[in-house]
Amino acid sequence: MSEKPVRATDGPLGVEVEEGKTYFWCTCGKSATQPFCDGAHKGSNFTPLKYTATESKKVFFCGCKETNNAPLCDGSH
Repeated sequence: MSEKPVRATDGPLGVEVEEGKTYFWCTCGKSATQPFCDGAHKGSNFTPLKYTATESKKVFFCGCKETNNAPLCDGSH
């Protein structure tokens, strides 16, 4: 049986990203720095998901961890 992520929030987390900058989205839901990884997944089967911004703008990262468009929100919550 695979581990299920913790639901970090019930909605998306809006973040202003910078073009060319790389971010690491938390996949386990345990990070204290949502939506980004802080290493809280250590000892689990989760690994952060790399996201590189293609332009500077506000994007909405998934907080419920149920998106089919990771790391971005698709309204699954």
